[in-house]
Amino acid sequence: MIEVKNLSKHFGEKVAVDNISFTVEKGEVLGFLGPNGAGKSTTMRMVTGYLPPSAGDISVGGADILDEEIAAKSKIGYLPENAPLYSDMTVEDFLRFCAEMRRVPTDQIEDAVNKAIDTCFLQRVRHQSVDTLSKGFRHRTCLAQSIIHDPEVLILDEPTDGLDPNQKHEVRNLIKRMGETKAIIFSTHILEEVEASCSRAIIIDRGKIIADGTPDQLKKKARNAGAIFLRAGGLASTGIRQELEKLPEVQSVNVLESGDNSIVARVIPNKGKDKELPEAIFQLAVTKGLKVHELRVEEGRLDELFREITRPDTED
Repeated sequence: MIEVKNLSKHFGEKVAVDNISFTVEKGEVLGFLGPNGAGKSTTMRMVTGYLPPSAGDISVGGADILDEEIAAKSKIGYLPENAPLYSDMTVEDFLRFCAEMRRVPTDQIEDAVNKAIDTCFLQRVRHQSVDTLSKGFRHRTCLAQSIIHDPEVLILDEPTDGLDPNQKHEVRNLIKRMGETKAIIFSTHILEEVEASCSRAIIIDRGKIIADGTPDQLKKKARNAGAIFLRAGGLASTGIRQELEKLPEVQSVNVLESGDNSIVARVIPNKGKDKELPEAIFQLAVTKGLKVHELRVEEGRLDELFREITRPDTED
């Protein structure tokens, strides 16, 4: 549904997006992650046709965003960052106006408005003017306008920004449900949203894609993925550490806490030995009389990977 090839965007000498390529299929929810200023919003604006690219090609549903602009844009629902609203309209009137602008057939507008209101939980405020809405309801109204024409593609820039925890949960579930039948890209800096809603994620930094995969695939790339978290006692902490370091399956032992006769440690396996390490530690415990209180394999975390592969000095 979305195909991006060798896309770049320059603002004078600044390279905001640097030769990136990716695709998004129908039924896929792609999380777009990156530090502030990494190129997320710029990429999304180009995909929607709001900004022209400096180089590269974009097609939406088989239509080129530049050469077949109307055909491509008709397939897209777009929630921009800080989306504008007409504050003197009611929610219902605003959505009806958006439906007309999106060329929803006249006899279908009322159903489209009602569906958008129900989907985005706006029943309670449908007759209120926009300027009386809370930030959360304003944001949901903006989301409703992006789906008013039942688009095949959704581009959502920070769709949960400014929402309270309950509203975030509602929107995440909504995105996940809509992602079953649509192609969705949404940008976020909240890593838990990726695990909650996304079937795939891209991490972008300084305009370049530096990671691409399912949340589980990305977590496995984190430095501590496959390490053993161990809480044990029965010997002096230095003795436990020394015995662990003797194991051929062990690369290193990072002590997190230590007492007179106990240790909490992260045990890093040697390359290719991650599956053998738990059994080796168990056999060591039997042989040396260690009391193992906790032993588990760490699966890795997205926030760890994010910090490891992105550079914190990115400018807005």
